[in-house]
Amino acid sequence: MGPGATTHTLVFLMHFLFFFSCQGRCEATQRVIEYNVDGGKEDLFDINEDAGLDLFEGDILFDGKLGRNSIIGDEYRWPKVIPYYLEDDLDINAKGVILKAFEQYRLKSCIDYKPWTGEENYISVFKGNGCFSSVGNRHVGKQRLSIGSGCDRIATIEHEFLHALGFWHEQSRSDRDDYVSIIWDRITEGKEHNFNKYSDTTSSALNVPYDYGSMMHYSKKAFQNGQEPTIVTKIPAFSDVIGQRMEFSDSDLLKLNRLYNCSSSSTFLDSCDFELENICGMIQSRENDVNANWQRVSRAAGGPDTDYTNMGRCDGKGYFMHFSTASGPEGNRALLESRVLYPKRGFQCLQFFLYNSGHVNDKLRIWTREYDAANPNGTLRLIQEVEAPPDDQWQLHHVSLNASRKFRVVFEGIKGSVSTGGLSLDDINLSETSCPEHVWRIKDFKSVLENTPMDTPIYSPRFTSKDGYSFQMGLYPSGKAGYPGELGAYAHLTSGAAAADDGLVWPARWKQMTMMLMDQNADIRKRMNNQRSVTTDPSMIVEGTEDFFWDDPRKVGVKVTEDDGTEYFRGPGAGTAVFLTQTRALSRDFIKNGDAIFLLTMEDISHLSVSQPLPSTTISPPSSGTPDPDSSTSSSAAPPDPCVSVRCENDGVCVLDDAGQAVCRCVVGQDWWHYGDRCQFKSSTQSSVLTAVLASVAVFVLMLLVTVVSVVCVKKQQKKVQLHGEGITMKNINSFKI
Repeated sequence: MGPGATTHTLVFLMHFLFFFSCQGRCEATQRVIEYNVDGGKEDLFDINEDAGLDLFEGDILFDGKLGRNSIIGDEYRWPKVIPYYLEDDLDINAKGVILKAFEQYRLKSCIDYKPWTGEENYISVFKGNGCFSSVGNRHVGKQRLSIGSGCDRIATIEHEFLHALGFWHEQSRSDRDDYVSIIWDRITEGKEHNFNKYSDTTSSALNVPYDYGSMMHYSKKAFQNGQEPTIVTKIPAFSDVIGQRMEFSDSDLLKLNRLYNCSSSSTFLDSCDFELENICGMIQSRENDVNANWQRVSRAAGGPDTDYTNMGRCDGKGYFMHFSTASGPEGNRALLESRVLYPKRGFQCLQFFLYNSGHVNDKLRIWTREYDAANPNGTLRLIQEVEAPPDDQWQLHHVSLNASRKFRVVFEGIKGSVSTGGLSLDDINLSETSCPEHVWRIKDFKSVLENTPMDTPIYSPRFTSKDGYSFQMGLYPSGKAGYPGELGAYAHLTSGAAAADDGLVWPARWKQMTMMLMDQNADIRKRMNNQRSVTTDPSMIVEGTEDFFWDDPRKVGVKVTEDDGTEYFRGPGAGTAVFLTQTRALSRDFIKNGDAIFLLTMEDISHLSVSQPLPSTTISPPSSGTPDPDSSTSSSAAPPDPCVSVRCENDGVCVLDDAGQAVCRCVVGQDWWHYGDRCQFKSSTQSSVLTAVLASVAVFVLMLLVTVVSVVCVKKQQKKVQLHGEGITMKNINSFKI
C-alpha cells in the first residue's frame, strides 16, 4: 500500500482452538487475526477475471492501432539493460517484489534492469485493475505494465515482464495441438479467442520443445465454464503441472537466453556439485598442512553416506568434498580454494551444504583471497567462522561476502579433538545477490502434510531482523478451511526481549517479510522456489477496531506459551491461503531427504515509499500511445499526450521527438517501408528500382530529344547563315554592275 493508505478490509477469524506448533509441539492459545492479501485467488487470470477485465489472452494489452505484430525480428527486442519506472500508485509491497523479480532475471539471464534516465523507450509499471502487459518492445516511449492488487507475486511479475520481453503464452504455439487438447465446449462463452494459436511466422518457439512446466502456460482450469478442465494434456502426468506460477522453468530460460543472445547471466558467479572430477576448477591450497587435504568422495567414514545433490538416487553419481579429522594432529588445517572470480557488484552470497560428522571442536572458516597489483599472490581475509555442531544431516549455510576485486573463496577446515569423521561440503553456489537471513527446516515434511489436520497451523521459531524486529512464519500444511489441498502461509510480528521492543518504532513501518519454500536443486539457476512477500503498512487498521495491524504484538497480539514454558506474543498475520498446492510441494526438490526448507527474510523497504526520481531533463514520464483498460488508475502527474491528436496510418506508431513533438514512426520491412507525415505512403526496394529505371529511361529520352532538337536547331541556324551569306554576295554583285 502507498503511504496514504486507508483502512484495509480484513478477512479474519477469531476463535479458540488447540493446534500443533512447529515440529509437533502443541499450544493452547487464542487464534490470531489473519489477512489474506490476495483474497484466495491463486492465478493472475483469476485476478483479472474478477476485476472484470477482458484482455487479449487474459493478460495481454492489445492495441488495434498497432496491430498484432510478430515478435520475430530485432525491432521488437529491448536492449539487454531495460529502463523502468515505478509509478507512485504501486503498492509498496509490489515495488519490493518487482525488484526481487529483477534480481531473478539478473541471476538467470543476461537481462538487467535500470531506473529510467530519459531513454526513448522504457517500461512504466503502475497499479492497474489487474495484471497485464504488451508483448515485445512496442517503441511507444512509455510502455505500461500493470501490477495491480493481488498481482504482487514474484512469478506473476516475471510472467508479465516475459510478455514485455517478447513472449506469448506457451499454449498459443503453432504445435500446441500435438501436446494438449483444447476442450472448446468447456470454455466460457466469449472467451474462446484466448485459446488462439499462432503460426511460426508470428511467434517463434526458438527451437525449444513444448514446455508443460512453463510459467507462460495456462492452467487446466483457464476460462472454464464449469468444473471440467479446458486444457487436457496429451501426457496425463502433466495435467497438474501446467499453469505453474512459481518461477522460470528451464525452457523459459532457454528461450529467453536464446532470444537475447545471452552467453552468461549478470550476477551468477559459480555453482559446484562436485560430480565432475575437475571439482569445478577448485584447487588445494599450497598452505595446507602435511597430509591435510579435501578429497572428492561418494561416502565418508563416520558420515555422510551420500552426497546432498543426489542423496544416493543415482548409480555412479553422488560426490562431495570431505576433510577427514579422524587422524593427524589437533589444529591440522586444509584449504580448498575456488577458481578465480571477477565480481561486478561488490557484494555476494555464498550458499553451501555442510555435514559435520567430526568433533564439536572441528571448525570451518570462510576466507576470501583477494588479488591486486601489490599482492599478485593474493591476500587472505577472514569472513566468518561457520557455526555447525556435529549432526547426522546436511545443513544449509549462507555467508555474505563483499569482494570488490578479483578473488577466490577459500574453505578452511581445522581439526579439533579426536573424531571418527570430519567436515563435508556439497552444492556450493555463489552469486552477486543478497543472502536470505534465516532458515526454517521442517523435518519429515511429507508426514507433516499427511498428518496435520486441515485449518491447523504450525509455526517457525521466532527470528530477529537486522532492525531488531522479531517475526515468524505460520504454515497451514493441509490448508485453511475452504482451501483443501493448498498450503497457507502467513507472516507475523512477535514480541522479543522487552527492552528491545520498547526501543522499536510502532507500528512497524514498511518491513517486507518474505517466505520462500526452497527448491533444493544443486544449481541456484535451475531452482523454482515458491515465495510470497508481505509488507507492514503502518496505516493498516484491524477491522472493527482502532488498533493498528502491525502494532506492538504485546498490544494487538495473543499470548503464546510453548512446551518449555516460554511465553511471547504473536501479532496478526498477513499472507495467503493459496501459497502452493500440496501436489506441487511434493514435486521437484521441495522435499529432499524428507525435509523442506523455508528461507525467511525481513528487510526495510521504506525507501520505496518515496517517488522514483525522474530524469533531470524530464518533468514527468510521457504517456504512451498504448490504451489503458483502467484509465482511472493512471498517474495524474503525466502531462497531456501529444499523440492523442495524431493518427498514424499503416501500423505506424506515434512517438515524441527530442523536442517533445508528436511524430509518426513508420513501419519498415526488409525490402519495403512506409513514409509520409502520417505513414500514408508505401515504397519498396522493387518499386524504388523500377522508379530508378524509369527515371533513367526518362532522362535518356529527354537527353535524346534535347540532342535531336539541338542538332536540328544548329542545322537550321547554319542554313540561315549560309542563305544570309549568299544574299550579301548577290547584293554586292548587283551593286558592282550598277
